[in-house]
Amino acid sequence: MARRPWYADGSFKTVFIATLEEMDTNSRRGIERLIADARSGDNSALGKVLESFHAYLELLAKLRLDHKLQGKVSPSDVVQETFLSAKQAFANFRGQSERELMAWLRSILATEIAGQIRYYNRHRRAVTLEKRLSENLDGTSAGLPLGVADPAVSPSVAAAKREAEVMVADALSRLSDDHREVIILHSFQQQTFPEVAARMGRSTDAVKSLWVRALANLRKAMTDDVSRSHGSEDVR
Repeated sequence: MARRPWYADGSFKTVFIATLEEMDTNSRRGIERLIADARSGDNSALGKVLESFHAYLELLAKLRLDHKLQGKVSPSDVVQETFLSAKQAFANFRGQSERELMAWLRSILATEIAGQIRYYNRHRRAVTLEKRLSENLDGTSAGLPLGVADPAVSPSVAAAKREAEVMVADALSRLSDDHREVIILHSFQQQTFPEVAARMGRSTDAVKSLWVRALANLRKAMTDDVSRSHGSEDVR
């Protein structure tokens, strides 16, 4: 039986139905307006703001889930469960900013990953496991922009856009499978080019060339996102 998406139950069933009102998830200001609306009880805003973190959380899950465990549970499934838990517990969220919401969602993601580890490895529940995963996710998140962000993008221009970690994940999600994989393996997981070549079934030289092209495409996608966001902020 196919898994129902996290937003398919109850009041969330209309979140992705086209409406006349477009909610802005391309800027930090737009996200924080949605957070305020969600805290006021707007379920549509809550669905939209959570889904805007999908690529970010899925990338974190992919980086922190053990490779063998990923053969049993997909990062996407873990994110779906994270969203369900976030929906149920959102009344407990006390933050207002995008960064505060990111940290809160990471803590829920850590709990979900810990649950999968315990289930498949028959571990007893341990607070230390969740604490360690939460700290690892925080560190992984902070490291996402390092080595892949374009230094030519002005910090003042980028300030209107989403947090850097979310920008990286969103841009990465739009790359081809090969480009996404080579960046994850080499830039994020710090595997050497020969190790990546063995993993991808390519020559070392081919992987080096692939990584250069992938990084260029990732930076272009991020630059285009920032430019569009900056333009929309100027219009407003």
